[in-house]
Amino acid sequence: MKTALHSVSYAGFWSGQVQLTLEQFLEKASSLGYEAVMLVAKRPHLSPLDAGPDRLKEIRDLLNHNNLRLACIAGYTDFCAGVDHSEIPHREMQILYVVELARIASNLGGNLIRVFTGYERPDISYDQQWNWCVESLAECARRAADWGVTIGVQNHHDIAAHYDSLHDLLTEIDHPNCKAMFDAWSPALQGVDLVSAANKMASLTVHTTVADYVNRPRFCYQSRLVNYQKQQDVIRAVPMGEGFIDYSGFFNTLKANGYNGYVAYEMCSVLEGGGSEENLDRCAKQFMDYMKDF
Repeated sequence: MKTALHSVSYAGFWSGQVQLTLEQFLEKASSLGYEAVMLVAKRPHLSPLDAGPDRLKEIRDLLNHNNLRLACIAGYTDFCAGVDHSEIPHREMQILYVVELARIASNLGGNLIRVFTGYERPDISYDQQWNWCVESLAECARRAADWGVTIGVQNHHDIAAHYDSLHDLLTEIDHPNCKAMFDAWSPALQGVDLVSAANKMASLTVHTTVADYVNRPRFCYQSRLVNYQKQQDVIRAVPMGEGFIDYSGFFNTLKANGYNGYVAYEMCSVLEGGGSEENLDRCAKQFMDYMKDF
């Protein structure tokens, strides 16, 4: 399977994580043996605000120099945002952002943009928020198609987070340039059967991003009882193959259903061993070793 490294892994977004420039990241991905990269569509790496013609030429040259392809651009959307101030056209602005990412992806030789649905707001009906996501994603797909680009909906945000719902969402949108970027960690955390989920979603999936996790139990001390009250587990990222997610079943199911897209590795949360460059490099290398079996 084709490998890509997600630049969020070296973007400094979580506490203690080293931050590399885009130039440094591309050199890093190449030195670690990756074939392609997934680039975050915001600063410090690839914000549309900074992606003028000269900068895009620089990035194209950097990709070529490091023998890398652009697997995907990682957009950041929430089509349920802004309900408290409906006079501001939040969804229109986000659609424009996605259109700009389509322009950038096409310019860099890519054809995929990762997007999200929306975080659910408690004071608005679920069906209304579902419709916002359907309408916005459909328009994004239509406009991205003008650039030869496909948008991929990641099963990340609240709306359509379950694989059955994501399948329903994409079926309702029904556009050839709107597909799934289906990840294993979300259904694994939801407690659903990962192989069944992958079987259903494989034909719609154009990209997947992976990370492995462990559960760490949490307890709150109750001094009056001299005892502990169990809290919800915290999730910690660990090197590939050391967590609870059945990636062997997931990858083999995707392959059996004809999947031939990229598998992008991300370090996008608190990671066992910390966020030093050395630890990130160690985990990124372990992912490459892990993927040799697939």
